[in-house]
Amino acid sequence: MSMTVAVLGTGLMGSGMARSLLREGHTVRAWNRTRDKADPLADDGATVVDTAAEAVDGADAVITMLFDADAVAATMSDALPHFGGDTVWVQTSTVGVDGIEKLARQASDAGVAFLDAPVVGTKGPAEQGNLVVLASGEKDLVERVQPALDAIGQKTVHAGDVGTGSRLKLVVNAWLSTVVGGVAQSIALAGDLGLDPQLFLDTIDGQALDSPYAQLKGKGMVEGDFEPSFAVDGVLKDTHLILDAAHSSGTFTGLLAMLADRLSTADRAGHGAEDTAAVVHAYRAHRD
Repeated sequence: MSMTVAVLGTGLMGSGMARSLLREGHTVRAWNRTRDKADPLADDGATVVDTAAEAVDGADAVITMLFDADAVAATMSDALPHFGGDTVWVQTSTVGVDGIEKLARQASDAGVAFLDAPVVGTKGPAEQGNLVVLASGEKDLVERVQPALDAIGQKTVHAGDVGTGSRLKLVVNAWLSTVVGGVAQSIALAGDLGLDPQLFLDTIDGQALDSPYAQLKGKGMVEGDFEPSFAVDGVLKDTHLILDAAHSSGTFTGLLAMLADRLSTADRAGHGAEDTAAVVHAYRAHRD
């Protein structure tokens, strides 16, 4: 079933999701605060508009993919009055525990149907329609927007009530940060010990210690290729959200705090807009 979907936020993730929706035959209206980031989607068949209100008017589903909860809330304060009675807000940004509660209240106050549906995956999976959608909320709402979720994701995990999807996303991203930090530690140590860092990746290749993500990010670290698919500043933001949740739940935070420290160091050194693989700079004996 073809749907009309508004995509609010067309950065690395939102633009890929919009193209996946278009590829599956959905009508897409795209909006971004900086319009020139949305304009290229017109060549793919999207209608690019100047305001979020224009984008959501008459849409079956509204997907928000913005940097943080404050950006989502500010955008939706303008958009919510223009929602139709049957429009579903599908909130896919990573906003943390407090953030999703704030946005759910905003939707409830406006009388708008709301799904908490963060996604697992980065730029490539977004462009290929291979994300994993962590949908939480009323099951009938999930079913209503399933054609759109199927377009952007290879599978939908039904996490539970609103808020469970965002909590699960923090758990997943804690693992992501740990993998990237661990690979960066080993790549940096290899270089500082006078070894070719590629030897580390070759050694773990195909072993139980290996993972596709470790190879992907490790390759970027070794080759100095930091074209962003998930930028350092985004991972840093998410890691702070994870730390907040861990503090609230009483979970040990020592490892998370160290990972956040290294990401922050890389960010301050000017690598914030580069891929998370660039965190390797913060592990090396000689920063570059």
